[in-house]
Amino acid sequence: MVLGTSSGAGKSLMAAALCRVLLRRGETPLPFKGQNMSLNAWVDADGGEMAYSQALQAWAAGLEPAVAMNPVLLKPQGDSTSEVIHLGRSVGVCRAEHYYRDWFRPGWAAIRQGLDDLQARHPNGRLVLEGAGSPVEVNLQARDLTNLRLAQFLHARCLLVADIERGGVFAQIVGTLALLRPVERPLIRGILINRFRGRRELFDEGRSWLERETGIPVLGVMPWLDELFPPEDSLDLLERKPRKSDAELEIAVLRLPSISNFSDLDPLEAEPSVRLRWVRPGEALGSPDAVVIPGSKQTLRDLAALRRAGLEGELHRYLAGGGHLFGLCGGLQMLGRSLLDPHGLEGVGESDGKGGGSGDHAGLALLPLITRYGHDKSTRQVCAPALWPPGSSLALEGFELHRGQSECQEPDQCRPIAEREGLGWWRAEENGAVVAGTYLHGVFDSGPWRRRWLNQLRRRRGLPPLGEQPPHHGQQREALLDRLAEAFETHVNLAPLLKPE
Repeated sequence: MVLGTSSGAGKSLMAAALCRVLLRRGETPLPFKGQNMSLNAWVDADGGEMAYSQALQAWAAGLEPAVAMNPVLLKPQGDSTSEVIHLGRSVGVCRAEHYYRDWFRPGWAAIRQGLDDLQARHPNGRLVLEGAGSPVEVNLQARDLTNLRLAQFLHARCLLVADIERGGVFAQIVGTLALLRPVERPLIRGILINRFRGRRELFDEGRSWLERETGIPVLGVMPWLDELFPPEDSLDLLERKPRKSDAELEIAVLRLPSISNFSDLDPLEAEPSVRLRWVRPGEALGSPDAVVIPGSKQTLRDLAALRRAGLEGELHRYLAGGGHLFGLCGGLQMLGRSLLDPHGLEGVGESDGKGGGSGDHAGLALLPLITRYGHDKSTRQVCAPALWPPGSSLALEGFELHRGQSECQEPDQCRPIAEREGLGWWRAEENGAVVAGTYLHGVFDSGPWRRRWLNQLRRRRGLPPLGEQPPHHGQQREALLDRLAEAFETHVNLAPLLKPE
């Protein structure tokens, strides 16, 4: 089990590295995180929701992602509430102060079921568990579902990860160990120092001090990896720095307050010719080559926030100048004329001043769409022939994960982007402006489709087209995971974790 001294210590990537290392050694690693809180989600082959980080770990393990790997997913939706997902299905909404009172027993039952399902499918596999946050939050420790309770239940050998980049690494480690109960302390078999910059021998004295003071071996010092990996939560977006001063295209992405599935943009971030610029509320939109409105957990709230920041007017001015606007899922819904929410499922909390009656909210009116929210969710993987951008036939691939169904009210004013109905629409103006959107998350993963979309932008700039046969983004992800595993094996001694009892 990979535990961390804090949130963001690097548990997810270290667990992914461990999975890939075990796979390369001929084992069947089984990634598992009992409970995760994230808006970055994946939909498995059976249409179930799970955290993207466990999907990444599944790929690292050479397995297809499955909800059993993340049986409890909490999706924050504002006002101290979260949607609760058990074994891939939405089972309700909880308030933070009532979560452990109302959801502890059902959550533990879902975790037990996930473990049983996963081990039944892979009876010879080795579980690689990931903790959540810190394992010693004293106000939550007694009813913590996914850290030491699970480690004790499974007799897991635990690796404690600390992020030296944050500073205070000695206090992080010693403080965490001090707050463990006597029965829990023997579970910790090793310490891992993560994100170390500089020559490792500079930490030799610190390593010796930690081993002397704690009696626990420091199994490794992982260097700072100058690679772009999918972040665990949206706060990590704030730490991304522009890395490509010579990029030919700039794509602005609206940094919505409730942004979800931001990993949709990873394939664009990985394009050498593209620089992504994340636009926070209050920042100027500028004149990028394209603007992307990403997915949102709270579409109506984010639409209201977009308006308060003055971005609605900026988007209209941008399109009047011939801009290119693309919406993903909730971003697509915002582009429409009207969003109908009769059951209050997407509650805005405050009036945006644009509503057309109870439960009726005005969109940006850039596509002639009406979206109606209902209790049912669309969760499925999709592959359909693409109709846009025009050219030789390509597949549109990704997954749906949304409430609300959209309809085009004026078919002569917007065209479908795929042969399968309801996946997205587009329209072009005489001034060259383009407005388009899709419900499909992961649409940019397909190399040919992504390049066809980018080549539209390049033509507008007079740039030569890019080749339209690059590999799927999954292949690039595989190469990154291999490099991560190689670094992990180089810098971490796994023997104390893997040797038989």
